[in-house]
Amino acid sequence: MPKIAQQLDTVRQRIDAAAKKAGRRANDIQLLAVSKTRPAEDLLDAIEAGQTRFGENYLQEALNKITRINASANKIGNHPCEWHFIGPCQSNKTAALAQHFDWVHTVDRLKIAQRLSDQRQQLDNSVPLNICLQINTSQESSKSGIDPEQLETLAEAVKRLPNLNLRGLMTIPAASDDIDQQRRPFRLLKQLFDQLNKKGYGLDTLSMGMSNDLEAAIMEGATIVRVGTAIFGTRK
Repeated sequence: MPKIAQQLDTVRQRIDAAAKKAGRRANDIQLLAVSKTRPAEDLLDAIEAGQTRFGENYLQEALNKITRINASANKIGNHPCEWHFIGPCQSNKTAALAQHFDWVHTVDRLKIAQRLSDQRQQLDNSVPLNICLQINTSQESSKSGIDPEQLETLAEAVKRLPNLNLRGLMTIPAASDDIDQQRRPFRLLKQLFDQLNKKGYGLDTLSMGMSNDLEAAIMEGATIVRVGTAIFGTRK
């Protein structure tokens, strides 16, 4: 079995074990392969091993890979890939994001959401763009995302935009090797998620957890875990 296929299998086993420990179904947790800085060949190996959801951080790099991967996947008869943008959202990126991606996880300003909605509308036969709002659960000045107290105001405005589908919340907390510390920001995100759903938002997605803390995230309700290093190895 090729190395990437083996590592994908190991990550899936970790997800299964964490779900079982949390009393959850593993099928309710999606694995997003974070493929930033990885060559298209690595993604094709992952696709051969059954992975179809990929997360990208850098727009131009992502666009180059999307073009190649989509064409190659069609040639080898694989299912179309689902592309998630998980890098910082800037105004000069929104047109390309609206055109080429299925999901954007990192919306933290109404201006960005409005641009994404307007530019998604310009596409022929477009479906709404799936959106997660990024929350700064660790209150780090170096991290993107809104403060938790600003969430409902932004969510209410985004929910009204016609070409976006507000699916859930996302966070990138401070790194920690202690599982109790890992769980705290994920627990906060789940509480915010539940509060919005009690008010009728109908969210279904918690994008949280990476290679070193996916177990903690699953214990707190993650529905998408974003895993790069554990699948592809250390970034080159």
